[in-house]
Amino acid sequence: MTGPQDGVGDPLLDAGLLSPVRAGTPAEAAVSDVAWLQAMLDAEAALARAQAALGLVPRAAAETISRLARAELLDVRALALAARDTANPVVGVVQALSGVVGREDPAAAEYVHRGSTSQDVLDTGAMLVACRTLRVIRGDLARAAGSLADLAGAHRDTLMAGRTLTMHAVPTTFGVKAAGWRQLLLDADHRLELVLETLPVSLGGSAGTLAGYVEYARIDGRTAVGSEGTTGKERGADLDVARYVAELAEAFAAETGLSAGPALPWHALRSPIADLAAALAFTAGALGKMAVDVQSLTRTEVGEVAEPSVAGRGVSSAMPQKRNPVLATLVRSAALQVPVLAAGLTQCLVAEDERSAGAWHAEWQLLRECLRLTGGAAHTAVELAAGLEVRPERMRQNVALIGSALVSERLAAALAPRLGKATAKRLLSAATEVASGSGRPLPDVLAELPELAGAFTAEEFVRLCDPADYTGAAGALVDRALAR
Repeated sequence: MTGPQDGVGDPLLDAGLLSPVRAGTPAEAAVSDVAWLQAMLDAEAALARAQAALGLVPRAAAETISRLARAELLDVRALALAARDTANPVVGVVQALSGVVGREDPAAAEYVHRGSTSQDVLDTGAMLVACRTLRVIRGDLARAAGSLADLAGAHRDTLMAGRTLTMHAVPTTFGVKAAGWRQLLLDADHRLELVLETLPVSLGGSAGTLAGYVEYARIDGRTAVGSEGTTGKERGADLDVARYVAELAEAFAAETGLSAGPALPWHALRSPIADLAAALAFTAGALGKMAVDVQSLTRTEVGEVAEPSVAGRGVSSAMPQKRNPVLATLVRSAALQVPVLAAGLTQCLVAEDERSAGAWHAEWQLLRECLRLTGGAAHTAVELAAGLEVRPERMRQNVALIGSALVSERLAAALAPRLGKATAKRLLSAATEVASGSGRPLPDVLAELPELAGAFTAEEFVRLCDPADYTGAAGALVDRALAR
């Protein structure tokens, strides 16, 4: 039997063997078990500091809790195993943190998790993990979008065949295509920005009434929070509850960098999770659009682009001649997974009572996967966009495969006023067949048709049949997109 001593590593560690798109990326580290544990500890510490700011917890106790709320002081595996007895890791985290604090300052340990509940800590921790990961993803989206802007500008007028339903349709430019990829990434970034601005702390207490926080505020002597003349030492039947919970939420938000949240606790009102899921699904899909296009354009028989060349990358285990588009494949793999996982997060809106027995718990791993897959795809897209090799000559060769037939739409529009739509279509079909069968240029065939005698000069037929002269507003569209 092999083990860690044999160089295999921790057999219990999810090392990303089956998920290479996120293996070794910043997003993977941002959502690791240790990162998640640290986020929960950060929530506990922030809560203690917020309560201290309102005079409910001794500042020295809050400082001690904050200083010792470090993941490296706890055993994450032991906490995971202990969670099997409580259905969530927070109970064990609180006990372990209280023990660490208590060994240094027993009095301070009394203020760990003061009035709180597991869901407040785990949900706030989840929002901290999401916040940190979204910032990483947005940075990668910005870098990829910058490279795509360069590509779009450089290839503003690079002719290529537009394809619909996999077939040559009408001419376009590679600049339009690259600008389109960039547009989706900007749209994704905008959605992530909106979500990032509203990721909330969670403050609900045991059943969404904040009763524990309120009771401890009375016990700890806070009366009429913020009113002048109070000492913070008085016991308080006259606590201004509405003002207190509002100030606690604001203080907690300030300590975490999150939003103060919606008007009601969101233990069973999972809008923040559903919004986050939707933004991540869109982002993965936006990245996937670029990836699937690159895959199509790198086909041997197409060959219009190639992924950046790196020694050893893209090799086949059996076919030495191949260089597979692995970056696009990795991105696409994430784009196909995240929307499915996001659907699972969205269905958690259907949560019973004041805290769900299962729907809430089902979110955690789904959210982690959505974050790290999307983050892995965005990180991979940075290299793909920056190093993409564009092959204009091959694009022109592919345009020439059907030649002037690529502008049949334009010819039909030009001939219809003289011949009528039906006659124009019939003549063009016949002329295209003749040109294809004989190998003669379509302008020459059209110029010899009796029905078109005198309609256009030979030079006009050549211009009308030139794919490069029928890219419509492509250049202007690129300019407009890059101005965004």
